[in-house]
Amino acid sequence: MREQIYLSLAHMSGYEQEFIAEAFRTNWVVPLGPNVDAFEKDLSLYLGNARPVVALSSGTAAIHLALLLSGVKAGDEVICQSFTFAASAYPIVYQQATPIFVDSESDTWNMDPHWFRKAIEDRLEKTGKVPKAVIPVHLYGMPAQMDEIGSIAEEYGLIVIEDAAEALGSEYKGIKCGIFGRLAALSFNGNKIITTSGGGALICRTPEDVRETIFYSTQARDDAPYYQHSRIGYNYRMSNICAGIGRGQMKVLDQHVTRRRRIHDLYKELFSGVEGLTIQENPSPDYHSNFWLTCILLDPEVTGVTPEMARQYLAGHGIESRPLWKPMHLQPVFSASPFYGDGTAERLFETGLCLPSGSALTDEQIRYVAECLMTCMEENKKNPVRVKDYDLVY
Repeated sequence: MREQIYLSLAHMSGYEQEFIAEAFRTNWVVPLGPNVDAFEKDLSLYLGNARPVVALSSGTAAIHLALLLSGVKAGDEVICQSFTFAASAYPIVYQQATPIFVDSESDTWNMDPHWFRKAIEDRLEKTGKVPKAVIPVHLYGMPAQMDEIGSIAEEYGLIVIEDAAEALGSEYKGIKCGIFGRLAALSFNGNKIITTSGGGALICRTPEDVRETIFYSTQARDDAPYYQHSRIGYNYRMSNICAGIGRGQMKVLDQHVTRRRRIHDLYKELFSGVEGLTIQENPSPDYHSNFWLTCILLDPEVTGVTPEMARQYLAGHGIESRPLWKPMHLQPVFSASPFYGDGTAERLFETGLCLPSGSALTDEQIRYVAECLMTCMEENKKNPVRVKDYDLVY
């Protein structure tokens, strides 16, 4: 029996245990300590030593604090990419602000600058003011069109908060993702390029950003000999143990990124010439995705299968795959939120599938995934089923 092939499991380096053991040996097991400091320095150095970094409990916490530091409050509007995970949008609501969702463009699958501008213009006409901030996402590791997005944001005075949760190691025009915005969020969830078990980080711009982030992430305690609080705070700091895992992971980050890119290239090679199957690729040399996940689009009219049919078939052969993110403007919880677009994100959701891409996977396992997917298409051409029976439910 074959071993289960998962979408994206954590991949340990072997160095993590020594940093964790050091934390236990010195009793530094709380949300501060030498591992936290060292992990933050490692991340900053990796990003080119251009920005200071604060380690937090999750990428969601990082986006939340970025909004807080940007002055987003009740009554404000924040533009957010619709085609993303819910954690990109939830923190907007935490601040009692209103999310305004914008569609994707077909090259990177990220925020479309055209609809971004249209959203700003329409909100200005309807409300008399421009949104406070914008959250572009580097989805599946693919960099967004940051030059255009940044230029429009600067023109109208919006603060740019990058969601780089999936993009550690990705580059746009030779610059690491995460340092284009005023602030940026990283995630170290168990399925990311590197993990700290759970965790995230806020990429800051100034020492004041760092002080404010640490202040709010450690319960907003005033400078007093007793516990006094003048502002609402949060328990968002990363533990010294989790940061120890992160330090071990940083030693193999480049290897993990290289491996994910190799996996993408292998899928591309294996699917070459397969009609009706499109693999997400870097649209030009300006983009250098880490290919956190390799994603494909399936044309049911040509392949005879929908992504859901393929997902179920792969699952029956011990392979985990997943649909692309369901756009936020289609989510019941955001049904009342404004949306600007032409349906690109919906089409991607309807036709897309994420394939196993973990850095620990072997070439043999990747070949098996591709073989199973192509067999699924071949078998269905011989014995077609009703494609509509496998439509995703909105």
